[in-house]
Amino acid sequence: MAIVLGENRYGKAETRLVRVTRDGETHTLADFNVSIALSGDLAATHLTGDNSGVLPTDTMKNTVYAFAKEHGVGEPEEFALRLARHFVETQTQIRAARVGIESLAWQRLGPHSFKRQGDHTRTAEVTVTVEQTQVVSGISGMVLLNSTNSEFHGYPRDKYTTLPETTDRILATAVDARWRHLHDTTDWGKSFPGVVDALTRAFVYTHSLSLQQTLFAMGSQVLTDQAEIAEIRLALPNKHHYLVDLSPFDLANDNEVFIAGDRPYGLIEGTVTRDDVPPAITEWYP
Repeated sequence: MAIVLGENRYGKAETRLVRVTRDGETHTLADFNVSIALSGDLAATHLTGDNSGVLPTDTMKNTVYAFAKEHGVGEPEEFALRLARHFVETQTQIRAARVGIESLAWQRLGPHSFKRQGDHTRTAEVTVTVEQTQVVSGISGMVLLNSTNSEFHGYPRDKYTTLPETTDRILATAVDARWRHLHDTTDWGKSFPGVVDALTRAFVYTHSLSLQQTLFAMGSQVLTDQAEIAEIRLALPNKHHYLVDLSPFDLANDNEVFIAGDRPYGLIEGTVTRDDVPPAITEWYP
């Protein structure tokens, strides 16, 4: 039996970057969390400790800050592409660079005043190889709730089933979605809000018979509205709301008073894709 080195990568994780762009009295704020991973001809450092091909991770961190000054940051996809291409183009031993960015949102309050927004996190993950480029955008933590127009019934039952069927329930989820772009020249500033709007509208206007049905409706709306998207993957936790039993107090509960459950929760995952798009160059997940 031979022991061999398998797939490997290395990089700098979670470099915190805040970039202020000063345009007179009006400032613009970008707040990024940047992670970089490089792979390629790196066997020597694992097998013999030869570090001649290992660009220090500290250099990666410094490159993030230097590029933010020299080039600005722009949209997270744009900044990730610039960084990934730099490492592949300047390090001949590197065959692929993956750059992931979490973009934290700030609401403008004045020319140079901001309020942190916590309703979701925007994400971008770019993979650049010597031959190809892949851009995946995303959103996490966007909580949506319909107080009606949601049902769940007709499911199989066994001796352990206690869940009652319902034709009127609260449907709530925290959207974790990732979508793969067909090209690396998308107008990132328009694409992201367009996808978020499509996801939200589909959730609002779908009379849901299951969260699975809602997931497909949300993904379908994105692909219908946004021609630049090849496929979208969604992970939707079912944030359960349970009716409170008010009968001990001689009170009726007509779908008005609920306990918001924490855990356990149902987790619905799925991919909605076009049937004529090229395959991804590397695996990616919601």
